[in-house]
Amino acid sequence: MWLPCRCTTKYVAASIRRGVSASSLHALRRGRSSWNSAAFMPESAGFEGVSGRDALHDYSVSHSENFWAAVARQRLNWIRPFEAVQDCDLSQGRIKWFEGGKLNVSVNCLDRHVHTCPERVALIWERDERGSEVRYTYRELLEITCRLGNLLRRHGVKKGDCVTIYMPTCPLAVASMLACARIGAAHNVVFAGFSSEALAERIRDAQSSTVITVNQGVRGGKITELKRTVDAAVQSCPTVRQVFVAMRTEKRVEVTDRDFALEEEMLKEDVVCEPAAMDSEDVLFLLYTSGSTGKPKGLVHTQAGYLLYAALTHRYVFGYHDGDVFGCVADIGWITGHSYTVYGPLANGGTTVLFESTPVYPDPGRYWDMVERLRINQFYGAPTAIRLLIRYGDQWVKKYDRSSLTTLGSVGEPINTEAWEWYNRVVGEGRCPVVDTWWQTETGGICIAPKPSEPDAEIVPGMAMRPFFGIKPALMDTEGKLLTSNNESGALCMAQPWPGMARTIHNNHQRFLETYFQPYPGYFFTGDGAYRSQEGYYQITGRLDDVINVSGHRIGTAEIEDVVNQCSAVAESAVIGYSHSIKGQGVYAFVVLKKGVDMQEADLSKELNSMVSEKIAKYACPDFIQFAKRLPKTRSGKIMRRVLRKVVDCDLDSLGDLSTLDDPAAVQEIIEGHEKLLSK
Repeated sequence: MWLPCRCTTKYVAASIRRGVSASSLHALRRGRSSWNSAAFMPESAGFEGVSGRDALHDYSVSHSENFWAAVARQRLNWIRPFEAVQDCDLSQGRIKWFEGGKLNVSVNCLDRHVHTCPERVALIWERDERGSEVRYTYRELLEITCRLGNLLRRHGVKKGDCVTIYMPTCPLAVASMLACARIGAAHNVVFAGFSSEALAERIRDAQSSTVITVNQGVRGGKITELKRTVDAAVQSCPTVRQVFVAMRTEKRVEVTDRDFALEEEMLKEDVVCEPAAMDSEDVLFLLYTSGSTGKPKGLVHTQAGYLLYAALTHRYVFGYHDGDVFGCVADIGWITGHSYTVYGPLANGGTTVLFESTPVYPDPGRYWDMVERLRINQFYGAPTAIRLLIRYGDQWVKKYDRSSLTTLGSVGEPINTEAWEWYNRVVGEGRCPVVDTWWQTETGGICIAPKPSEPDAEIVPGMAMRPFFGIKPALMDTEGKLLTSNNESGALCMAQPWPGMARTIHNNHQRFLETYFQPYPGYFFTGDGAYRSQEGYYQITGRLDDVINVSGHRIGTAEIEDVVNQCSAVAESAVIGYSHSIKGQGVYAFVVLKKGVDMQEADLSKELNSMVSEKIAKYACPDFIQFAKRLPKTRSGKIMRRVLRKVVDCDLDSLGDLSTLDDPAAVQEIIEGHEKLLSK
């Protein structure tokens, strides 16, 4: 149902959330010198002795059950109230929240808002073709979701089944996710840039009998043959009985007996679909993420806890208020798209943007043109994209009106200081807080971020800083002992459970236990390293498998990259470790320069080494610096460090599947540059 581009009637006054008066919201928008906790979070009126953000966080950790019970009762609509707040034991990897309760996620994301504000805009689809955005109201999105839910039911999809969704970021993809939730089926969204082999592996592991896709994808002015990819994938997926195909473009595709035209079939269905009553711990979705073994992990998230955590973090980390337009530019194939494009904003009755394009199509002003046209209030993007845009200069940002922006967010990897400062100074004009968020697919939602905080509290560039409500970080040393002091670095763990965390790995609970709970018994191990400053703030130092051990000195690659990226000539960098006969490991840096830089590589190498020596230590200086035009990245913008390691190790036969790269030709450039560097 690719609706034609049209305007939707603007709503005049957004409904005020339960327990928060209009005057209180107005005061919060202005920013008051003293914080009224009850106005900020109505539930806190029942929390004894809570009078500020720090006190509220302390209460959420020390009285975890009281906190989460109050928030869950207030912010979710229940079919049947829960009987127990939590039954968790991290030493055994047991995580259960709100047992006995029944609810439906799609009702919480759609129906309850349709009852109060049916013509409020739910989705703004920022199509690849600039200036052709399409708006969908909550009423329209509910109707599409119900038609899709009825269609799936008619074709035999039942409660407990898993539907694989292989689609670009678009309204029908969101409706497919919500339709699954409505009828009690789990969804398995696979990023539409994955190869047929990667898609097939995920379909088989999820045991899906139903796949939903589109004829073609459109991104950055390029066409991708998604239906053709699905056809190739299902050849090795005997469980697949049916494939529903939506039409993103006019091109007709080859069909088989198992294929159905999605829009045509939906028109046969009623606009009312009875929602299934789901237990709090029923599966909501699977989402596959890479693992150290190379086999993707199908992480399982469940109904109530995940939705509550996504909604709460969305509202409080970004300072989201009713009537705001939230612009998360992540693809729905990743957890960021799940939590902060779909579930968090819709649970809060928000207006959320679906971004189908790229940061530089048709030019590097795309993001900021979109901000001006859609009047986006909160913008949430990746450091990789920010560093890319820095290369093109400030003029592409300043060309557009960004006065609507109130908060800037960063997600996906630690943001380096230079990118943070450019984001803050140029994009946000120094008036928008930059929230550098740390979280993972496993955590379900943001765990550490600068906001929420006390009014006028400091924000330190490049630091995630403050744990969210209910989150209790812990740092462990190499011997597994708890580090209790500040100004310490260690393995980042979580000392107590929270509702949004993953429950298991699909079909492999033992791997779940071994990966997250056995390394540090009694704690959830994130796999990341972190530094806790003298003030108690947290800075993520990178994956622990991205830590280089140089002559016995452990140094995070992200830490070196941060220094290198502070050089005014550098656009971005990637640092990896390689085997060194004397030092154990050496440091190898790939560096991309900004456009127009006119400087000898030898001189620049000396400058970079001097900076690293000064800001970290001499042992952290790169042994090799390879200058490159670009780095190999996935279509979501992540640097493929695995590929870089293989090149440096001269293990080209093990490069693996490169089909997920944005431009596989970048790998050949890296190989040639490496060979040239070694021949000098």
